[in-house]
Amino acid sequence: MNLPVWFEVGTFVVLVLLLAADLLIVTRRPHAPSIREASLWVAFYVGLAVVFGIVLGFVGHGQASGEFFAGWLTEYSLSVDNLFIFVIIMAQFRVPRQFQQSVLMFGILTAIVMRGVFILLGAALINEFAWVFYLFGAFLVYTAVRLANQQVHHDEHDDEYENAFVRRAQRVLPMTQQYHGVKLRIRENGKRLYTPMVIVFLSIASADLLFAVDSIPAIFGLTQEAFIVFTANIFALMGLRQLYFLIGGLLEKLVYLSAGLAVILAFIGVKLVMHALHENNLPFVNGGEPFHSVPEVPIWLSLTVIIGTLLATTVLSLLKSRSDDRKLAGAAGAARAARGEVEDGSSAASAGESADAAAVEPHHVDDHR
Repeated sequence: MNLPVWFEVGTFVVLVLLLAADLLIVTRRPHAPSIREASLWVAFYVGLAVVFGIVLGFVGHGQASGEFFAGWLTEYSLSVDNLFIFVIIMAQFRVPRQFQQSVLMFGILTAIVMRGVFILLGAALINEFAWVFYLFGAFLVYTAVRLANQQVHHDEHDDEYENAFVRRAQRVLPMTQQYHGVKLRIRENGKRLYTPMVIVFLSIASADLLFAVDSIPAIFGLTQEAFIVFTANIFALMGLRQLYFLIGGLLEKLVYLSAGLAVILAFIGVKLVMHALHENNLPFVNGGEPFHSVPEVPIWLSLTVIIGTLLATTVLSLLKSRSDDRKLAGAAGAARAARGEVEDGSSAASAGESADAAAVEPHHVDDHR
């Protein structure tokens, strides 16, 4: 893909400026954004990605635009899954709401750096060794099976985020019990102590590392253009901070998100293996000759599968959540009705006893007389 140098340089300059502005807003005014503010920011970043994809189609070609949208949608869905872990980390360490934006911004910047390193390594490996596609494909299929298994057992997101490195850091580092803004270290009674924010940042960074390992092979299964891979990742990560506050409650309703991601990753994994067979140069596979009969999956089919899976996942998740809410409401109504019948029965019994007492009382008076 031959893109003009001015377009690539201009794209990176604009993205860096946007990230710098976002970081400046967080550092100058840490706060929990309102629903309206978060909605506007999310709409802005999503709209920006759509505009970029369209412009890329004119500057480059339709294939480049399709690869960007497929990669962006895949990375965006994986990034939304990232938010589940962020929610768990924030809850477990009881991060004050006004500081959560700063933590999320740190997580996004760390994810960009880590994914950038993985992209460079992945691109270099792919250019030198075509057999890497076999490894990427097998890894994605394994990840898909793991996600599907977690969906079946409903244990994808435990109440606690376990990390051996973080637990060891908690035992080794001298720490305070309270947060001191976003400071990582303070001086207290003449001693230098770390704040719980250090553990939060370590947790976020380790989660970013795990998701980078999953996401980079996924997007290389859709495009091998490093520029598209990197821009799709950045656009997928931008706006996550605001999305966290916008759909905090909705995340719990996306009960089939893992199943949808499993389907997408399995599809991309199979596509990678097919591509590896088509470009095969391993001497012990087919004598080192490519499998020309193996078809290449076109980008329009990839885009259709990704969009269709995400739509089906969202619709089925919302229907399931609505059905569960109705069942809970029905059970609560039945419980209230049962309590009402008991109370009515008690009232009726009390009234009957009072009437009997009233009927007996005059006889006692007459006998007394």
